[in-house]
Amino acid sequence: MIKIIIKRRVSKDKEGELLPLLVKLRALATAQPGYVSGETLRNVDDPEEFLVISTWQSLDHWKAWLQSKQRAELQDQIDKLLGEKTQYAAYLYG
Repeated sequence: MIKIIIKRRVSKDKEGELLPLLVKLRALATAQPGYVSGETLRNVDDPEEFLVISTWQSLDHWKAWLQSKQRAELQDQIDKLLGEKTQYAAYLYG
């Protein structure tokens, strides 16, 4: 199993546009081979920071989703909205 940490910053005025894109992205991810679970968190001290933690059966499963055309199209919309690239990091257990 592998955990993927995704960090995004969004200003209050763009939050309403971002959230539906994140919901759509999550819905598509749940149908991908190897997807286990995911959650979206908001920083209590910095409400413009969002953290997504997803769990995948393997790094290969995550990479397949990361490189998919479907995900890339949505991610491009998100990055344009945010004005910066989304940050990703992969973590192994233990």
